[in-house]
Amino acid sequence: MINRRDFITLLGGAAAGWPLAARAQQREKMRRIGVLLNAAADDPDFQAWVGAFQQGLAQAGWIIGRNVRIDTRWAGGKPDDVRRYAAELVALAPDVILAHGTSTVRPLLQATRTVPIVFPIAADPVGAGFVDSLARPGGNVTGFMTVEYSFSTKWLELLKQIAPTVTRAAVLRDSTQSGATSQFAAIQAMAPSLGVEVSPINLWDVGEIERAVAAFARSSNAGLIVTTGGGATVHRHLIITLAKRYKLPAVYAARHFVTAGGLVSYASDYMTSTSAPRATSIASSKARSRAICRYRRLPSSS
Repeated sequence: MINRRDFITLLGGAAAGWPLAARAQQREKMRRIGVLLNAAADDPDFQAWVGAFQQGLAQAGWIIGRNVRIDTRWAGGKPDDVRRYAAELVALAPDVILAHGTSTVRPLLQATRTVPIVFPIAADPVGAGFVDSLARPGGNVTGFMTVEYSFSTKWLELLKQIAPTVTRAAVLRDSTQSGATSQFAAIQAMAPSLGVEVSPINLWDVGEIERAVAAFARSSNAGLIVTTGGGATVHRHLIITLAKRYKLPAVYAARHFVTAGGLVSYASDYMTSTSAPRATSIASSKARSRAICRYRRLPSSS
């Protein structure tokens, strides 16, 4: 289990290896962190996450305006803006870039292979080609894998617990992300043992989501599973509204769906485990060769 204390310990271990004079010099130098978020700037859930990140920085001794500067870009779920802001952040030559999710890591890797990139969440960094392996990521990327594929079956099991009569489940997925296919495959493999037939719904745009969910809701004993991915996050208010409109029991892959009005989620608790110390450790020591990717085991149902 990786929590905020573990992160701070990670940074403390790196700092302890510096000579006293070197540490004093490090404190005097202003470090620069880029942050790329595929969400709107007024998104309350992401604002809370940014607040947790900044709190983690402060607890690790990094004070905004004194020894660290943060450049944040909000892409609002628009792929063109993600690519544009990725290029902007790289051009600023930061010490490290924090990229929230698969949809932001890929454009950053297209823009740089030298600036360190840290991701706090990614469904399948190996399958996506971001890292060589979890033990030895290589390159300029490291972070945390948030969903082991067998974890995906918990969403189906939970759906059957809260709605035992469900015999058909639509799995909403972001098919542009490599983990989406594997998550669906795991759910599909489990489905027969629970007496459920599953079918995918791709999260392309608002119109397609509305049409697909409306068509699926015409059948009886139906429910929804919303998997991880930027598309689900961007369209979460629409998805929650549709589930309520058609009276579909739904299980979500992130807590922010529940805070927005969704029924229930089973997911990692991202607010209690930010990437602040890992990002600042890399920013200050450039210790990429020692970096590893970790699997975050923090299941939380709500």
